[in-house]
Amino acid sequence: MPAQETVEAPSPGAIVSVRGSVVDVRFDEHLPPIYSVLRAGDEGQIVIEVLAQLDARHVRGIALTPTQGLARGMAVEDTGGPLEVPVGKEVLSRMFDVFGNAIDRGVALSGCQWRSVHQPPPPLARRSTKSEVFETGIKAIDVLMPLERGGKAGLFGGAGVGKTVLLTEMIHNMVGQQEGVSIFCGIGERCREGQELYYQMKEAGVLPNMVMVFGQMNEPPGARFRVGHAAMTMAECFRDDEHRDVLLLIDNIFRFIQAGMEVSGLMGQMPSRLGYQPTMGTELSRLEERIANTDTGAITSIQAVYVPADDFTDPAAVHTFSHLSASIVLSRKRASEGLFPAIDPLQSNSKMATPGIVGARHYALAQEIRRTFAQYAQLKDIISMLGLEQLSPEDRNVVARARRLERFLTQPFFTTKQFTGLDGKLVSLEDALDGCERILRDEFKDYPESALYMIGAISEAKGKSKPGSSTAEPKSKARSDLTHAAKSTYPVPGAKPQLTQEHAGDAHES
Repeated sequence: MPAQETVEAPSPGAIVSVRGSVVDVRFDEHLPPIYSVLRAGDEGQIVIEVLAQLDARHVRGIALTPTQGLARGMAVEDTGGPLEVPVGKEVLSRMFDVFGNAIDRGVALSGCQWRSVHQPPPPLARRSTKSEVFETGIKAIDVLMPLERGGKAGLFGGAGVGKTVLLTEMIHNMVGQQEGVSIFCGIGERCREGQELYYQMKEAGVLPNMVMVFGQMNEPPGARFRVGHAAMTMAECFRDDEHRDVLLLIDNIFRFIQAGMEVSGLMGQMPSRLGYQPTMGTELSRLEERIANTDTGAITSIQAVYVPADDFTDPAAVHTFSHLSASIVLSRKRASEGLFPAIDPLQSNSKMATPGIVGARHYALAQEIRRTFAQYAQLKDIISMLGLEQLSPEDRNVVARARRLERFLTQPFFTTKQFTGLDGKLVSLEDALDGCERILRDEFKDYPESALYMIGAISEAKGKSKPGSSTAEPKSKARSDLTHAAKSTYPVPGAKPQLTQEHAGDAHES
């Protein structure tokens, strides 16, 4: 039996220079490979990741922790491996930083497996060639902009439009209905957002099947640049080892690109257009291509996307859009009208909304709904200036259908029951399509608009209000209310503004 080779312990190095987060280290014997983790300072609390080998004796790395206290000549320990994070069932219901340390004040992890954050994307032979729709249980998304199982969706929205509430509801539905795992990755997050989300998830009862990973806004760019890879590694373990579907929420993917730009500048690379790093496309692809539908499971990602100065030709936006299969745009105007979720149906789109994937009936209905909304948008100016009475009967029917569709596509969420007092609704795709189809056929033209507001399936409208009953509005009154509502901010005649204010107050930036 051949004798086993003895592995020599890596020799210590010494710091040559410190320039902000960039640290040069000299090793006289063994030179650490790229992506190796070095530790310096008292008890090794300063972590450095090797990004370049300058010559036969020197390496240059980026610090993942603050570099206060570092000085020339300090000893540096080579850990002999890359950055690792814990994976497996033990990480569920916990909150971590980029190093895999639990930051939720819970008990320390013990006995769990650790895995490198630098993993290759799944090979083409393992990827699924079938395009499948990922149902969320949210009517507006499933009908108009269906998500792809194993795909990437972009979520566009500012503060106060319900971005966090929408993400929270998707987590609730994923955990409760599909028995999957949800992972929230905060890149450059404010510390208050992480704390609020943690307690919201705890109160909603979805924390046992959820993992949170945060790289806070005040952390060095190296840590913010790697936190996405750390969350992805945890997600891959659930997909590949436990054969479970994973919902990966990333907020904000632009901050990942921004952190990479800072690292590139610190490393002295020549910038490309608008100051972005020359390797931006490669770095983004390394992260995005790991999100895939394979033979063992799927990682479906929803990513918040910030568009700099609303310029969609910005290189960061262009590179991000090339990876997305769906775009969900949240409208502040719709949020102010109390139409939650405040999704703009005309600006949002999905590559899955084709007859070959969703079917001919679903595609035709979605196109008809968009056409109705587009016609209503064109008629709004006429209604506000001249009134509804000046429209032709055909145009009045279009307005009535559009307003009823707007209200039917609202939905009470499980995670907002404490604010609205309404029980959450999970609506199947078939029920959502059936409701839209019956509204387009004018089956509910004699029902008041309020009967369709904040309901689940269309059958609930009949129990809420019946045509000709005391709760139904007369046609003449409904017409005058329709004209008034086109000029006002309240979406439903007689609706209480407190509901809107409570929603908008709770829907903070994610």
